[in-house]
Amino acid sequence: MTKRRSRGDGGLRWHAGRQRWIAEVTVGYTPAGKRIVKSASGKTKTAAKDALKEILRDHDDGLAIAPHDYTVAQAVRDWVQFGLHGRDKATIDKLTILATKHVVADLGARKLRELSADDVDVWLAEKAKVLATRTLREIRSILRRAISRAQARDKVKRNVVLLCEVPTGQEGRPSKSLTFDQAACVLTAAEEDDSTMGAYVVVSLLGGVRTEEARPLPWTHVDLVGKPKASPALPPHVMVWRSVRTGGDTKTKKSKRTCALAARSVNALEAQKVRQIRAREAVGDRWQEHGLVFTSEVGTQLDAANVRRGFRRILKKAGLDPAKWTPRELRHSFVSLLSDGGVPIEKISLLVGHSSTAVTEEVYRHQLRPVMQDGAEAIDRLFPGSAA
Repeated sequence: MTKRRSRGDGGLRWHAGRQRWIAEVTVGYTPAGKRIVKSASGKTKTAAKDALKEILRDHDDGLAIAPHDYTVAQAVRDWVQFGLHGRDKATIDKLTILATKHVVADLGARKLRELSADDVDVWLAEKAKVLATRTLREIRSILRRAISRAQARDKVKRNVVLLCEVPTGQEGRPSKSLTFDQAACVLTAAEEDDSTMGAYVVVSLLGGVRTEEARPLPWTHVDLVGKPKASPALPPHVMVWRSVRTGGDTKTKKSKRTCALAARSVNALEAQKVRQIRAREAVGDRWQEHGLVFTSEVGTQLDAANVRRGFRRILKKAGLDPAKWTPRELRHSFVSLLSDGGVPIEKISLLVGHSSTAVTEEVYRHQLRPVMQDGAEAIDRLFPGSAA
């Protein structure tokens, strides 16, 4: 006669419908007194016994007992649904697309408890053949964070993504900047366009303002007169203190800055004020007052699609191929033009609101044209004349 298993050791039974051995063990009780039962199965009695031993061993060690049927897709979808509170809608949409297209599509069917570091390495290596390194970092981060969330909820014992490095991916689309002649053509086209988008392009190109900073810019943060008689004199300026990010915060603390306005920017903004008055009168009650500098035809804030369409129209007027440029490259052009004009990188970094010159050098390395002259000038003073 088979000896009965001791209490707390679990039990084994044959399930005729599934044609499998079922192992079950009580691992605790809910606050209401209901038993918490963990189960596993095997095609043979021995396999079911081994699964039962694993459950008991993990329970005795105080480890999470992972559900056997919880998949990578479920973990990622749970993270997308519950782990992104407080993020911008655009950020949520972007992460959802990346998660669905690259993580769920490739690894989603895998049971989370069976996902290995080797699986993740192979997945990243395949993705590196078609994705840029930055995108690889993003999809690895999505998987890592989804598993971390599942781990905190006892769905899996460990996060295997932490064991995997991001491989080098494909070259991303390189940022570029307008040449002086191209910038001059774009400025002329923007001014002749006599539109909100024309003023937007002038201020962005001549002020290095991020597109996310220009869209929510209020008139209360723009001074077109300044205080010329003050000591020191205060020129016309713009206070870049807000962005479209959640809570209105700028990208970094140093991104919150006050910058003097170039003369052509002042002209563009003065024309924009007059243009808004006309637009407000034209639409009447349909106008929605938000106090913004750059608005739609009814006073609402521009979105990214509005900006792209308007920017492409002006590029076409300037004789450039609209498909080859993006609005953010107005800021890159600002850095490039200042660098060509001999402005030190430290000052450029402050003007564009970077946290350090290292960020400026890293992000805009193709636009910067530094010439290290100090050493040569000092040597010329010490050793004047020609060696010939």
